[in-house]
Amino acid sequence: MTVLDSPIPRFHLAMPVDDLAAARRFYGEVLGLAQGRSADTWVDWNLDGHQFVTHLSPTRRAAIHNPVDGHDVPVPHFGLILTVERFQQLAERLRAADVTFVIEPYVRFAGQPGEQWTMFLLDPAGNALEFKAFADDSQVFAT
Repeated sequence: MTVLDSPIPRFHLAMPVDDLAAARRFYGEVLGLAQGRSADTWVDWNLDGHQFVTHLSPTRRAAIHNPVDGHDVPVPHFGLILTVERFQQLAERLRAADVTFVIEPYVRFAGQPGEQWTMFLLDPAGNALEFKAFADDSQVFAT
């Protein structure tokens, strides 16, 4: 089976960063992502099999926040849905690296459909990331 025959499509996401060295430290050392190809103005990262690319861009955009479950959620944001075990391991890794959370790890929608652990943080360029883990993975798209 080739990559194109994979039953699960992979996404490609490119995000602006204002400092590639800082991006390499954060995504490579703090998050532990494997680096792929790179050039003077971009770096490919393996985000659990998805192609995530940091592109050098000095332009910053204004932050927007939406209220969700009593928190101001930064928009746009991206991340991964993990198992609860991997979520907890990543939270500990981030704490050990003294990462400042925008929203500390906590359980959102407790006792409701879609109950999930969630946390938000910013990369060095100010891009917002969310990592989450559902109590019941079958409820990822629960209504």
